[in-house]
Amino acid sequence: MALARAGIACDLYEMRPVSTTAAHVTGNLAELVCSNSLRSSNPTNAVGLLKQEMAALGSIVMAAAMETRIPAGDALAVDRELFSRAVTARITAESGIRLHREEVRDLPDDRPAIAATGPLTSEALSRRIAEITGAGHLYFYDAIAPVVSDDSLDHSAMFLQSRYDKGGGNDYLNCPMDEPAYRAFVAVLLGAGKVQARDFEKDIHFSGCMPLEVIAASGPDALAHGPLKPVGLTDPSTGKRPFAVVQLRRETADGAAWNLVGCQTKLTYGEQRRVFRMIPGLGSAEFLRFGSVHRNTFIDSPALLDGRLRMRSRPGLLFAGQITGVEGYVESSACGILAGLFLSAEILGERIDPPPPETAVGSLLRHVTASPLKHFQPSNVNYGLFPPLAGRVQKRLRNEAYAERAGAAFSEWLGGLPERLLPPRS
Repeated sequence: MALARAGIACDLYEMRPVSTTAAHVTGNLAELVCSNSLRSSNPTNAVGLLKQEMAALGSIVMAAAMETRIPAGDALAVDRELFSRAVTARITAESGIRLHREEVRDLPDDRPAIAATGPLTSEALSRRIAEITGAGHLYFYDAIAPVVSDDSLDHSAMFLQSRYDKGGGNDYLNCPMDEPAYRAFVAVLLGAGKVQARDFEKDIHFSGCMPLEVIAASGPDALAHGPLKPVGLTDPSTGKRPFAVVQLRRETADGAAWNLVGCQTKLTYGEQRRVFRMIPGLGSAEFLRFGSVHRNTFIDSPALLDGRLRMRSRPGLLFAGQITGVEGYVESSACGILAGLFLSAEILGERIDPPPPETAVGSLLRHVTASPLKHFQPSNVNYGLFPPLAGRVQKRLRNEAYAERAGAAFSEWLGGLPERLLPPRS
C-alpha cells in the first residue's frame, strides 16, 4: 500500500485460492489462521505502542482491525472473517495495485521486489529462496525458549558461571535444583496443558528443537542428562555440583533479558508461567517472550539483510513480514510497512533514515537486521528489544518511560519523512 500511495504501480501476488495451505480456509487476504487477537492495545505495552506507530503510518491492517474489532478487554480482537474481507476490499479498491491470484515460484531479478511470504511458504518458493539466500540461511522451524526480564529474577537463588568456566567464566545465570526440586518440576511439567499441534506442524519433533516436555517424557532423568545437565558447574552455596541446573543466557547485551536455555516448549502460556516459576530464582519471573516450537519458514536476516531490509547481495530484493524473523500478525504487518516505505523512497530518489531503535518499529527492524545473537531467532516486539533506558527507573514506571521516549523519537522520525511517502492526512 505504501508503494501505491506514493504513485508507484505494483503487482501483488497471492497464491490462494488457486493453491492453498493446510491452515487457510479462504482465499481472502490477511486471513488469520491462529488467534483472532492482535494482542494488547495498551499504549504502554510494546505491542500497543507498535499499533499506534502503524496507525500513524497509514496501516490498512490497523484500520481494518478497528473497523471489525470485538470486545476483548484491552486486547484488539477482531471478527476474523470480517477483518480479512476488509483488508481484501481495501487492496482491491486501490487502483495502483494489480492483484494476481497465482503461485509465485521464483523472485524476479529484472525489477525491484518485496518477498513477504509467510510461515507457510510454498515448497517451490521455499526452494528458490534457499537457492538465493543459501540453504544454510533458511530455517523451517522455530525452537524458541522463554525470555524473562532480569529485574524480575531472584539473583540470590542463582549463581553466575559458565560450564567449566569457559569463555567469560560468568556468562550464564544458573538456577540449581536438588533432586526433590527436580522431581517435582518434572512431574508438574509432564502434567501441564499443551498447545495442540496443527496438521502441518505434526512432524516438528526432531533433535535440535525437541520440546522440553517431550524430552522429559522419555525418562525420569532425561532432562538432568540433557538440557538441565549440571556438568561443569559448582553451586557456591554448597561447593558441590547440583542435581540439575536451568541455565539462563543473556538475550540482550546489557543483560536486561535472559533466555531459558533449552526450554523450548509446547506448553500454553499460562502453564509456562506456572511451571517455569517453579525454577529457583524464577518465582516472580516476568516473561518477555514465551517458548514455542512450531512451523515457521524464516531467513537468517541479520546475515542477509541491510538496515533497509534489502538483501546485501541483491539490493533490488527486499524481504518483509514473518519470513524476516518478526513474530506475530502485527509485527509482520509493521515490517511490511517499512519495506514499502524503503522501496518507495528508493524508486522516487528520496532518502529516508530507518526509524530509530527507541521506537517499536525501529526495535523490530534492528532485531531482524542487526541482532547480535549467535543463533538468530524470531521475536515478537517487546521492550527487551529496545535500547535500555538511561539511569534507574522504578519498575512500575518503566513501561511508561519506554513509551514516552518512543513517542518522542517516532514523532521526530515521522516528521522527517517526505510528504509524498506519508498517508493522506484526515
